Amino acid sequence: MPTLGELERAVMDTLWDSGIALSAYDIQAQLASDASKPLAATTVLTVLSRLEKKGFVRRERDERPHRYTAVASRADHMAELMHEVLGGAEDRTAVLARFVGQVTPAEAEALRKLLS
Repeated sequence: MPTLGELERAVMDTLWDSGIALSAYDIQAQLASDASKPLAATTVLTVLSRLEKKGFVRRERDERPHRYTAVASRADHMAELMHEVLGGAEDRTAVLARFVGQVTPAEAEALRKLLS
């Protein structure tokens, strides 16, 4: 699975948080409100283009400006990252044990429910 750089992650967080299709200008405005130095629209468009090539976003070309949506949810992305890390471990049981040992009681209860 391709990884996300810092700026790519910020763009994806904006799309995930919105829940709707956004233009590059919408994303630029949102990122500007969260940062001390605003990004150029061309920078946001470049990041969106990279994310589209990596399969993270889908571009809606029906109207101008184009709008972008996340291909998968944040939860789907995080689950895929966890699965990738687990898949790279020589001792998956040890990794799972370490993970489970660090969860809160509420998270442990959620895991029990999901596994039953």
